[in-house]
Amino acid sequence: MGINDKINAAAKDIEGKLQAAAGELTDDPLLKAKGDAKQVQAKVIDAAGDLGDKVVGAADAVGDKVASAAGAVGDKVAGAADAVGDKVAGAADAVGDKVADAAEAIGNVFKGITGKA
Repeated sequence: MGINDKINAAAKDIEGKLQAAAGELTDDPLLKAKGDAKQVQAKVIDAAGDLGDKVVGAADAVGDKVASAAGAVGDKVAGAADAVGDKVAGAADAVGDKVADAAEAIGNVFKGITGKA
């Protein structure tokens, strides 16, 4: 709640108290009721401002939690991607080794058949 809202609520409360007191002094129940209503209105304005502040605070807290969770998920995804990359690199190396072994074996068979390298 901004300072202007607090000032307006306080002014409305004071106005209501003065009006209610004037109604009591002059024995005017309508004037007193109007003063009481202004005091209630001031309390509502003040409570609404406080509620707005709490909503903003809660929204900020939720935003912080979401950002933190998103960062944690991002870290886990990056870790999983690194692990997958490592597995793929390992598998590629293993396939490369098998291809080299097969090429050597084929070369040996060719040597045995032709007697040439």
